[in-house]
Amino acid sequence: MSVFQLSNVLTASGDRLVADLGLTSARWQVLGAVTLGPPQSVASLARDLEVSRQNVQRIVNDLVRDGFVTFESNPKHRRAQLVVMTTQGAGVMAAAATRARPWAEHAGAALTPGDIDTARRVLHAIGAAVQGYDHHEPHEESA
Repeated sequence: MSVFQLSNVLTASGDRLVADLGLTSARWQVLGAVTLGPPQSVASLARDLEVSRQNVQRIVNDLVRDGFVTFESNPKHRRAQLVVMTTQGAGVMAAAATRARPWAEHAGAALTPGDIDTARRVLHAIGAAVQGYDHHEPHEESA
C-alpha cells in the first residue's frame, strides 16, 4: 500500500469512526490541535498543523457553528481572535478518544513494539527529508 493510499484509508476510516459525532477527520484534527495548549489564533493552529490558514479558518467556522469551539478576544492581537474549546467540544473529543482507542489497538495488533519504533523512525526520517527539500532547486524530470 502506498503512502497516499494509507492516508486515504486512515482518513476514510476516521471519518466513519466519528461521523455521528459531527466530526470529520479534518475537524477532529483541528479540534485536537485546539486541545493541545493555551488558546491560539487560527493562524497559529494552521502553522502547528502545517496546513493553510484558509482551510483551518473554514473548519474552525464550522466548529463554531456546531458549538464545539468559540472565539475569544486576543489580548495580544485585536483582529486575531483565539479559538477556545467549549464544553460540548470537550465532550465530543472525549467520545472520539474513547472510540479511537480500540480502533488504534486493532490497527496495531499485528505489530511488535520494534515494528512501531521502526515505523516511527522511518516516518520521522521521511518527514525531515521532505521538510528539508528545496522546491526551488532544479531537479531532473523522470521519464
